[in-house]
Amino acid sequence: MSQSTDKRPANTAAAAAIDSPSASAPSASPHFPPMKKPRSQPLPCALEPKNGLQLNLENTDDDDPSSMIDDEDLKRDDTVPPGNVTENWGRKKATPPNPGTKKFVIKLVKAKPTVPNNFEEDTWARLKSAMNSIFLKQPDSCDLEKLYQAVNDLCLHKMGGSLYRKIEKEFEAHISDVLQSLVGQSPDLVVFLSLIENCWQDLCDQMLIIRGIALYLDRTYVKQTPNVRSLWDMGLQIFRKHLALHPEVEHKTVTGMLRLIEQERLGEAVDRTLVNHLLKMFTALGIYQENFEKPFLAFTEEFYAAEGMKYMQRSDIPDYLKHVEMRLHEEHERCVLYLDASTRKPLISTAEKQLLERHIAAILDKGFMMLMDGSRTEDLQRMYILFSRVNALESLRQAIGSYIRRSGQVVILDDEKDKDMVGSLLEFKVSLDKIWEESFNKNETFCNTMKDSFEHLINLRQNRPAELIAKFLDEKLRAGNKGTSEEELEGTLDKVLVLFRFIQGKDVFEAFYKKELAKRLLLGKSASIDAEKSMISKLKTECGSQFTNKLEGMFKDIELSKEINESFRQSSQARTKLPAGIEMSVHVLTTGYWPTYPPMDVELPRELTTYQDIFKEFYLSKYSGRRLMWQNSLGHCVLKAEFPKGKKELAVSLFQAVVLMLFNDADRLGLQDIKDATRIEDKELRRTLQSLACGKVRVLQKIPKGREVEDNDSFLFNDTFTAPLYRIKVNAIQMKETVEENSSTTERVFQDRQYQVDAAIVRIMKTRKVLSHTLLITELFQQLKFPIKPADLKKRIESLIEREYLERDKSNPQVYNYLA
Repeated sequence: MSQSTDKRPANTAAAAAIDSPSASAPSASPHFPPMKKPRSQPLPCALEPKNGLQLNLENTDDDDPSSMIDDEDLKRDDTVPPGNVTENWGRKKATPPNPGTKKFVIKLVKAKPTVPNNFEEDTWARLKSAMNSIFLKQPDSCDLEKLYQAVNDLCLHKMGGSLYRKIEKEFEAHISDVLQSLVGQSPDLVVFLSLIENCWQDLCDQMLIIRGIALYLDRTYVKQTPNVRSLWDMGLQIFRKHLALHPEVEHKTVTGMLRLIEQERLGEAVDRTLVNHLLKMFTALGIYQENFEKPFLAFTEEFYAAEGMKYMQRSDIPDYLKHVEMRLHEEHERCVLYLDASTRKPLISTAEKQLLERHIAAILDKGFMMLMDGSRTEDLQRMYILFSRVNALESLRQAIGSYIRRSGQVVILDDEKDKDMVGSLLEFKVSLDKIWEESFNKNETFCNTMKDSFEHLINLRQNRPAELIAKFLDEKLRAGNKGTSEEELEGTLDKVLVLFRFIQGKDVFEAFYKKELAKRLLLGKSASIDAEKSMISKLKTECGSQFTNKLEGMFKDIELSKEINESFRQSSQARTKLPAGIEMSVHVLTTGYWPTYPPMDVELPRELTTYQDIFKEFYLSKYSGRRLMWQNSLGHCVLKAEFPKGKKELAVSLFQAVVLMLFNDADRLGLQDIKDATRIEDKELRRTLQSLACGKVRVLQKIPKGREVEDNDSFLFNDTFTAPLYRIKVNAIQMKETVEENSSTTERVFQDRQYQVDAAIVRIMKTRKVLSHTLLITELFQQLKFPIKPADLKKRIESLIEREYLERDKSNPQVYNYLA
């Protein structure tokens, strides 16, 4: 029987071994009806059996209408791949026999095929020769397809395990030789790194080619056998083992890479690709963390520890912070370019610790104050960002608090700088706010620290800042501030209000602000009534209506006075009794709203006295039960004067007017004569004469000349006076506020505070009934909004005990009882 190999698909009917007799069947048969010719006819072919079974089709004269198949013979070996010829044959439907033809019986012959002698040795010899050629980078006569088929044949005949071990042995021998050849190579580390890189690259290429040839081995034997590595992993494991057996090679490789990284950190250009490939080799071998990362991090720690110390000694803080920022960026870039991603976190942490964390205190001591003084927001922002990386913001927060308290003391505690205190505090606060917004990322914790420190600073002198803030506002709201727009004035008021929030003695501010506001309203020196009301509105929003009740009452009095004056001018008394040529406007003030002014006597001219009496008669007839008391120190007048060189109008105070009108009846008067005629208090009279005879507008002449008014001085009407303007303002000499006046204002504040303290004590005791001294003091400190000493509180408690609001407990003198 002849055999041939047919490579058709397994589902064709011809895929079987057929042995047919030479005689042909008759064309017709009486027993079977005629049938159509089948689509495909059996072909005389044979398929080389690979599963130990052989199919034979033989001619038979048996009349059995069906083919006989032994089920036992259909059992196949497990190694038969899917789609085998015999399996498809079993599934193929039997073709009905043509009538008159002989029948065929399919019988399975159990004879197993035999493997050629030396099959495994010959096949391995071809494969080994090919592997040696691959290792030596030489061409091989056998093509890859035949080598692949050879591996398939060995696997199909249960020789995969032997093949795997032989390939492993060849790998081991080759890798051992390669690494051994690197021992004692070039002392130049860069050259040596290139050799190890080439070695690794060649090995990877060789393993990929061999794995491609033995792919069937990887897919069958390796997958079906537990605890067996793939060919690729086997090669890596062998390389890792022999690298450990050659510590010189491993040590020189790690040392070389560390040397290249050090050169790069020092600014030299290095082959990053070389380092990248070698580190990928370490990662692939699974020795990256143990053999490279640990010594690399230790080397980095040592490098930056030395560099940090050196740079801190020779650089200023802004430059050092820039250097740290640059180094951290470089290390991050190094992780992106060639280091493993797992190294980034410990590497950055090591650099931060050595460059930043170890030097936090030195950085703050050496450069923080300098950066704050210069408002170097960019450098401070860099410091904030870097400190946040090492959790050192708490140290920075404490530093900003200490800086505010220390720097502000220069402004607050220096009496000579009181004049510029508020302006300096405003600039300081603006600078701090800018730094907080631009440098400290609007950190709320920093904001609270800055507020607490600024409040502590501004209250180092309890009452003085409150007083100076009130006077600063008076200066800004007073007429004569040229070049200041309403928008700028409003902005200034807002900034001052920020300072106002920090002062604890707000009642002191109220007292001085009310005093200055009264002058502006009564003397008509307010720059803008709208600005005045705007400020009152801001204070009301800040402190409540009770705080501004008196201030608002002052504005109401001014408005009401305008209505009273208009009504007075239209009254019968004014039309019939007033002296001709005089116009007078009266401000009627409610005593409770306005500051308390000391009464100052003056002998007014007859015309003014007449006017006062007529107005008083009118007012009391309209508002019965009230009492009018004239405040002469607050009056101001406009006098018409005739000088030889022309007529002028003089805007003067009431005291100045009284003095000048004396010279209508006399050409020369001495100081004592003027004092007797006017009855003005001595200090006030000297100030008035000084403004008229020694100031810029010299309506009078003083004999002898001088800046101070002496007892024996005489005064003459100045015939030679001249001025370009028709209406001239004769400024009064501003008497500096005396210590007595300040003390008087402060004393009134303290008096008001006593009432508040008494009310608070009674309120607390009425609620508690019984309370110890310590708890009572604690609650008072919580309720009172102004600073007060415990000794002052104790005095008020004693006062209330004397007035029988409280009593000491008989069994314990440290406990107080409330008396209803």
